[in-house]
Amino acid sequence: VQLQASGGGLVQAGGSLRLSCTASGSIFSIKGMAWYRQTPEKQRELVADMTDGLSTLYADSVKGRFTISRDIAKRTAYLQMNSLKPEDTADYYCNAAVTTSADPWRPKNYWGKGTQVTVSS
Repeated sequence: VQLQASGGGLVQAGGSLRLSCTASGSIFSIKGMAWYRQTPEKQRELVADMTDGLSTLYADSVKGRFTISRDIAKRTAYLQMNSLKPEDTADYYCNAAVTTSADPWRPKNYWGKGTQVTVSS
């Protein structure tokens, strides 16, 4: 299973970016997808999560500004980031809880490579 994230970049404060993460491989089902972020000064933290039932969870710091969504058919999760702040600068990582064709009953966590988001003041 591979997760390919994209959409990072450099943006001015107040701007917007949309991150995408697509899962591929021998996937039986995707139980949930989430976005995390990490800086050299902080541990990796949860930004937003969406379950297979489409329930969402957001970090307090991004509520009202970020929106996670999923395209089930495309096996893709999105993170729409609006009103970006310099403190949102980080490497953003996609995470998915996936069951595979070889083991369809036990979900495992997979991580994509980070995509860098830089917000200038």
